[in-house]
Amino acid sequence: MLKRERLIALSGLAGVSALAWVCLFSLSQSMTGMEPAMPHMQAWEGLDIASAFVMWAVMMVAMMLPSAIPVVLMFVAIKRGHGEPHSFAPAAMFLMGYLMVWMGFSALATLAQWGLHTVAALSPGIVSVSPLVGGALLAAAGIFQWTPLKHACLTQCRSPQSFFMAEWRDGTRGALLMGLKHGRYCVGCCWLLMGLLFVAGVMNLVWVAVIAVFILAEKVAPAGQWVSRVAGLLLVGWGVWMAAGALS
Repeated sequence: MLKRERLIALSGLAGVSALAWVCLFSLSQSMTGMEPAMPHMQAWEGLDIASAFVMWAVMMVAMMLPSAIPVVLMFVAIKRGHGEPHSFAPAAMFLMGYLMVWMGFSALATLAQWGLHTVAALSPGIVSVSPLVGGALLAAAGIFQWTPLKHACLTQCRSPQSFFMAEWRDGTRGALLMGLKHGRYCVGCCWLLMGLLFVAGVMNLVWVAVIAVFILAEKVAPAGQWVSRVAGLLLVGWGVWMAAGALS
């Protein structure tokens, strides 16, 4: 029964992830077609803000849901181990809490994009127009990979069993609260990496996929902690090279 429930949960999560990527591809294609006609300096209206939020929200689901699959499957296993006949509803609440945190992050990212657009710091392709800013983002993301905060949050993401042992709460409300808390750890682990989207293009799907695969690797690979730190060194080197090129 546990294997069956895990298979159903895995299939559902994989399906939602795939749907998010399809929606993201569709959004990318529609925005690419609009770029030549978009007045770069035009002030945003309510619809522009809403569209940007939808873009970020879909992108966060596409990027982060695959890396959350192991923790959701462990949640299902623990619920079944407690003798509960059905674990899907609590698992859905846990996932809802997790995604709610990322929706909050999407709102902040939308405000950041709005602010950058207002000061003409972004191209129509949603890329930073300043190599110095891009270099600073790369270097900051690289340095963050070595900080205690990154290590603490990544440890929680890499050890879902330890997380549940320390944070377990019963009931539907408990599942939601655990999802919210795990989502906070995940945002704490990855928020600065999302800033790198402004370096190569927020809707550059190759770049989006590279970041998503890296996040998955540092969370589930056996040497994920070292993957994270080596990548940090590479990001710092890339950032210094980009900034030096802009100053030369």
